Amino acid sequence: MPQLAQNRKANFDYELLEKYEAGLVLYGHEVKAIRDGRASLKGSFISLRTINGKTELYLISCQIAPYKHAGLLPNYNQKRDRKLLLKQAEIKHLLGKIKTEGLTLIPLKIYTKHSFLKLEFAVARGKKKYDKRDSIRKREVERRLRSLTKRS
Repeated sequence: MPQLAQNRKANFDYELLEKYEAGLVLYGHEVKAIRDGRASLKGSFISLRTINGKTELYLISCQIAPYKHAGLLPNYNQKRDRKLLLKQAEIKHLLGKIKTEGLTLIPLKIYTKHSFLKLEFAVARGKKKYDKRDSIRKREVERRLRSLTKRS
């Protein structure tokens, strides 16, 4: 299960509550580009859209650079919206969480599972500035403790 892309700021900016896994609807050259390490989840998020009475999830502003061996790709949008593949029961469950508790959906990483590309995302709550300072303080203390235990 190698990781192909990761959102490193997600754990710092958000308090992650529940994690989910979904498939992605991609073009062939996008799959090859992701496997080549040319994807970035920085600044991306997951949005809900209702189309013909059916609610769907989309990955917004995930940048996938063009695959270098694909030739010319006219009108290719690197940050196009990509549909997530989830069951309707899971979507309804997530919809309820987002609307009632004021939470958001944040993509964490793209990885392979067998021969498929999967997106791991989380239901998250945004951290306040003082929460971020607190997590920095805890990280520094843990780093100091590790260095002290290595020396002795």
